[in-house]
Amino acid sequence: MGRGKLRIYLGSAPGVGKTYAMLSEAHRRLERGTDCVIGFAEHHERPRTEALAQGLEEVPRRELTHRGAVFGEMDVDAVLAREPELALVDELAHTNVPGSRNTKRWQDVEELLARGINVISTVNIQHLESLGDVVEAITGVRQRETVPDEVVRRADQIELVDMDPQALRRRMAHGNIYQPDKVDAALSNYFRPGNLTALRELALLWVADRVDSYLQQYRGEHGIRSTWGTRERIVVGLTGGPEGRTLIRRAARMAAKGSGSEILAVYVARSDGLTSASPKELAVQRTLVEDLGGTFHHVVGDDVPAALLDFARGVNATQIVLGSSRRKTWQYVFGPGVGATVARESGPDLDVHIVTHEEVAKGRGLPVARGARLGRSRTVAGWLTGVGGTALLAVVLANVDADLGLANDMLLFLAMTVAAALLGGLAPALASAAVGSILLNWFFTPPLHRVTIADPKNIVAIAVFVAVALSVASVVDLAARRTHQAARLRAEAEILSFLAGNVLRGETSLDALLERVRETFAMESVALLERAGDHEPWTRAGSAGPAPVARPEDADVDMPVGDHMALALSGRVLPAADRRVLAAFAAQAAVVLDRQRLKTEAEQARALAEGNRIRTALLAAVSHDLRTPLSAIKAAVSSLRSDDVAWSEEDQAELLEGIEQSTDRLDHLVGNLLDMSRLHTGTVTPLMRETDLDEVVPMALVGVPEGSVGLDIPETLPMTLADPGLLERAVANVVENAVKYSPGPASVLVSASTLGDRVELRVADRGPGVPDDAKERIFAPFQRYGDAPRGAGVGLGLAVARGFAEAMGGTLDAEDTPGGGLTMVLTLAAAPAGARSRADLPAKAAP
Repeated sequence: MGRGKLRIYLGSAPGVGKTYAMLSEAHRRLERGTDCVIGFAEHHERPRTEALAQGLEEVPRRELTHRGAVFGEMDVDAVLAREPELALVDELAHTNVPGSRNTKRWQDVEELLARGINVISTVNIQHLESLGDVVEAITGVRQRETVPDEVVRRADQIELVDMDPQALRRRMAHGNIYQPDKVDAALSNYFRPGNLTALRELALLWVADRVDSYLQQYRGEHGIRSTWGTRERIVVGLTGGPEGRTLIRRAARMAAKGSGSEILAVYVARSDGLTSASPKELAVQRTLVEDLGGTFHHVVGDDVPAALLDFARGVNATQIVLGSSRRKTWQYVFGPGVGATVARESGPDLDVHIVTHEEVAKGRGLPVARGARLGRSRTVAGWLTGVGGTALLAVVLANVDADLGLANDMLLFLAMTVAAALLGGLAPALASAAVGSILLNWFFTPPLHRVTIADPKNIVAIAVFVAVALSVASVVDLAARRTHQAARLRAEAEILSFLAGNVLRGETSLDALLERVRETFAMESVALLERAGDHEPWTRAGSAGPAPVARPEDADVDMPVGDHMALALSGRVLPAADRRVLAAFAAQAAVVLDRQRLKTEAEQARALAEGNRIRTALLAAVSHDLRTPLSAIKAAVSSLRSDDVAWSEEDQAELLEGIEQSTDRLDHLVGNLLDMSRLHTGTVTPLMRETDLDEVVPMALVGVPEGSVGLDIPETLPMTLADPGLLERAVANVVENAVKYSPGPASVLVSASTLGDRVELRVADRGPGVPDDAKERIFAPFQRYGDAPRGAGVGLGLAVARGFAEAMGGTLDAEDTPGGGLTMVLTLAAAPAGARSRADLPAKAAP
């Protein structure tokens, strides 16, 4: 079963006739034999709308009670069971009454569509989520019921239901929308002419944008390259030069002449990275075009005019704005320029505007010479060899008596040209070939010392010499450039591989990554800047190096990362070839920042979850475990104070004993709760000193029945490094837990021994024991294993004991007792030989 189709009637304001249009369409479908039902339609007591609903099957509504009132909602289950071909569902943005199947009505519609049921629905423009702030600013009313824009955009058909503001106000005045007692208030507030006009414009622009998206999709699917001038789109071609700001402002003035015009600034970069563009100037121009409501685009293409035209046709542009060329007159020998080429190739569907500016004919920066890749020393050596070496060879050959012949002379000159190409690249080799051909003609080709050549064969020989020299020079230069490119790409690949590996493994922090950027590009400082919105101030998310900039405009290099983030570098202007690696660093910096924030949020969420769990358990403990001893104390005191019963001395003693036991139990529970709170807040500070277990352990057994615990602590046992107070509380909790689960008296044994530089205290019981998979869970707060009775405590004893043990640098683990039962092993560090107690420290940690 396929997904159903969704048709939405989008209203510019309440009362324009959305529901009426929906019901009218239903009647047309019904006449064509479509199985149509009303899932939910709200006529708002409007007679014409109510009359139009007659004759259409309506699924009974589901009645829900909320706060003493009965509400009717669409019964999704009933509509699904009915399985109509078409369902009418009014008010798409409606919030369902609590207790409904879904929270929002658009979610109900999604269920119907998923079951293959076609749906017609309605919604007003003010209910779109993205327009909430705009509508509130216009009308002063915050819309509480909204629908995500994407839900409406996914609709298969959107039909605008519109009405002139004055006509809508007349309809309101006639009582066709609201009851007469509400008309005056509506006309003077929400339905003011200005409000209705603004809402109408919002609706028209939103629908136009939706239509434009569909048009772009249609053109792409059908491969349409020509421009369809449905909307004025002005493309501004930028070179990175200072004239760009003038072009952007000129395009903005052109766009202001027509409503709905768009500005798209585009910079075309060559794939080889050779450019004279200023990154800082491009960043300023990007900010300017965004401030004027346009968008900035960066494309790569070796043929700048072709790339610019491809971009313009791809976005269905109608106009292109270019600046007059900055070339000097002599530079036109290299070609007509970008502006003339674009104007010639644009065709009849694109208007090209050439705008004059102050930089016209002032020259433009030339690309870096290719020979510069070989290094300055090699370039100088190439020129000396190509020109000076060729002239010196001619002088030597001219003064040698031996006649080597023209062929051998040419080979020698050719060797000099190859040497010039190997050393200095193409330009010295071309100069060597030119100088060599002239010298061969003048000194070695009859008639000598004249420009003319008598023998035609010699003409062919010299021509072949020049061709071979040029070919060899080109091949050598190409090989040098390919070697340089390969080395650069290999270095880029190593950097990106190292960067990606570190980020994927989570080994790189943001500060370390920014420091790596600073070192890689030899910058003074690097900063990752971000802002909440287009007009919000920039904030520094991270930085490396001294005096990082606070705004992208102040940096020497600005690499945007999305719409509201940028990587700003200070120190020098980077060549375009380095910006590709910088873009990867910038993207990875954003990923690292997001990862750090997600990690922080996850840690906070875990802390909150743990806190919520502890609070929930604490409430349970307070509601029962703490309440039980209080209830016993209350009952005993009430009995003693009662005048109706004459208690004997034995009865009074028994009641007082019960009060004392309940008070001790309450004191123990509250103490554990306070200890756990201190552990979770990190306020437990152990006062470590030399401690004798033979003194501490007996004090920890005060709270257990006499004779229930056996002791085996050797006198030769070394001292331990511990906080006596914390150690006593930890041992007391472990022993009390062991006695609680032991079957009879004298079944718990407390023993101690040494193991290397550690001291082990073992508390063994003969109780039921604990399975291996539950041995760690019993140390979690508020955990009571097995069928422990509700009055047996809140499950904090072992958690507090382990927390105190770890605070003192020790461990507390559970093991099986040979023969059955559980053994708790408390391990502490032994005191070093010769250690002395510090008399100035108290015996117990401060609470």
